Amino acid sequence: MKRRRLTPYALMSPGLFWLLIFFAIPMAFMLIVALEEGSIDTGFSLTWQFANFTESVGDFSTQFGRSFKFSIIATILCLLIAYPLAYAIAFKSGRWKNLMLFAVVAPFFTTYLIRTLAWQTILTDSGTIADIARFFAFIPEDGKLLDTDFSVIMGITYNFLPFMVLPIYASLEQLDERLIEAAKDLYSSARSAFVKVTLPLSAPGIIAGTLLTFIPAFGDYVNATFLGGPNQAMIGNVIQDQYLRTQNYPTAAALSFVVMAVILAIVLLYIRFAGSESLMGEDQVP
Repeated sequence: MKRRRLTPYALMSPGLFWLLIFFAIPMAFMLIVALEEGSIDTGFSLTWQFANFTESVGDFSTQFGRSFKFSIIATILCLLIAYPLAYAIAFKSGRWKNLMLFAVVAPFFTTYLIRTLAWQTILTDSGTIADIARFFAFIPEDGKLLDTDFSVIMGITYNFLPFMVLPIYASLEQLDERLIEAAKDLYSSARSAFVKVTLPLSAPGIIAGTLLTFIPAFGDYVNATFLGGPNQAMIGNVIQDQYLRTQNYPTAAALSFVVMAVILAIVLLYIRFAGSESLMGEDQVP
C-alpha cells in the first residue's frame, strides 16, 4: 500500500527534477539579481532593493502599455482569422484536411527570425504592398508601412496565428455533429445552431488559443525590433536592451519578474472565470 502511494511521486520525479534544475534554480538566481544595486563598473551587491520592481514599472510604463495594446490587437486578429479557418478545416475540407493542417503548421519549418524578416521585405516602403496602399489612399503618398504599429501587429499576428488555429480546430474536431443536426431538426436555423451549439462547445479551444497567442505576444521583442522603430518598442525590447546594451541587470531582472507576474495573473483570472477544464482542453457541454 505504501509503495502504491509513492508511485505517483516516483513518476513525477523526472519532471520535477527538470523543473528544479532548469526553472526554479535559475529563477532564484534571477530574483537575487533583481534585488541587487550597483552598476557594471562598480559591481552589484545584494541590498534587497524591492524598489527596483516599482521603479522599473514606472520608468517603462509606456512600453508595458504598448505591449498590452499590440498583443491584444494581434490576439483579436488571430481569433477573427483562425476561427473561420479552423471551422473550414474541421467541417468543409474533406480529403484536403491533412493538407490544410500542414499548411497551417508549415511556417514552423522556417525559423521565427526568417519569417519576421520576410515581413520586413513584404512591407518595405518600395514594395508592392506599400504601393497598393498608397494607390487606394490607405496611407499618404509619403507614408510607409514599415516601422509602424501596423507592421509590428501584422508580424505578431502572422507568427502566432497557428497557436490560435490548432486549439480551435481540436475543439471543433471533437464536436459531435449529431448535436448540430439535432438543433436543426428542432427548427433551429444554421446561424442559431452555430451560436447556441457550435460556438459554446468550441469555447475551450478559443480560450486556450487566446492564452497561447497572447502570452508569447506580450513578451515578444523580435517583431518590434525588425518591423518597428523606437516608437514601437515593447517591454521585451526594454528587457533585452537592459540586459545586453545598458547592462543594468537588476532592472532587467525586475522587469522580467513583473512580466511573468502579469502573465500569471492573466492565467489565474482565466482559471477563475473559465475553469481549469477549459485550460486542459476538456469538453464543456452548454
